[in-house]
Amino acid sequence: MQRLMLTPAFRLMLRAGLPMALTFTAGTVWLSDETRREAIRETVSEAKAAFETRPEFMVRLMAIDGAGDALAADIREVVPLGFPISSFDLDLKSIRATISDLPPVRSATVRIRPGGILQVDVVPRRPVVVWRRPGGLNMVDVDGVLVDTLAARMDRPDLPLIAGAGAQKHVKEALELYRAAAPLGGRLRGIVRMGDRRWDVVLDRGQRILLPETDAVGALDRVIAMDGVQDVLARDIRRIDLRLGQRPTVQMSRAATGTWWEMREVSGQ
Repeated sequence: MQRLMLTPAFRLMLRAGLPMALTFTAGTVWLSDETRREAIRETVSEAKAAFETRPEFMVRLMAIDGAGDALAADIREVVPLGFPISSFDLDLKSIRATISDLPPVRSATVRIRPGGILQVDVVPRRPVVVWRRPGGLNMVDVDGVLVDTLAARMDRPDLPLIAGAGAQKHVKEALELYRAAAPLGGRLRGIVRMGDRRWDVVLDRGQRILLPETDAVGALDRVIAMDGVQDVLARDIRRIDLRLGQRPTVQMSRAATGTWWEMREVSGQ
């Protein structure tokens, strides 16, 4: 026994190992009772709830900045929180992702401000054009993302009109064409995407300017320059075809064509 007591490992077992084994055994026997385990769980849950629901951790309202009334109402609808609520019960990442998924929202940040306020800062998408498609009218931003639907064109007369399949994917080019067509003034009705390859500029009196697939803005500038010198668009024509850059063609209206043939017959006599 004396030799064992002089062994460091044996002494360590007596000082630490044996008490730990006895404690573990006693704890295991005591916790083997389901009633005791349930009591411990309830005590821990109550302590956790008491801590998380302290006044300094409670969120009492949501503040939304950067959004209009309609968008703010949509945000409150997709994030239906019952206030007051503990900040520990809020998943800020999930809330931000839900808000960012709304079509009118470009980006959003969510944080908890002092005073128990859930602060939502929104950067909304700004509609720049009205896109007419078979399903109706939609407002889209510069990236072609749907912002909102539109009941009637006259609800947003300030926005330019585009149409055609795939037009929403080329909003930036459409805006460049609108800027180039500014000299046409009120005669411009809209631009149409044809076959998702090129644009047609639609004017009043049923006139159209057929633009090529490449350098559409340059082609439109040439037409406007010709109109400024020769009043081409003021004449009785139906369309100007610029799809073949080296050979632009002009289609006259039926009445103008009839008059032209009559003049040829008279001059031939």
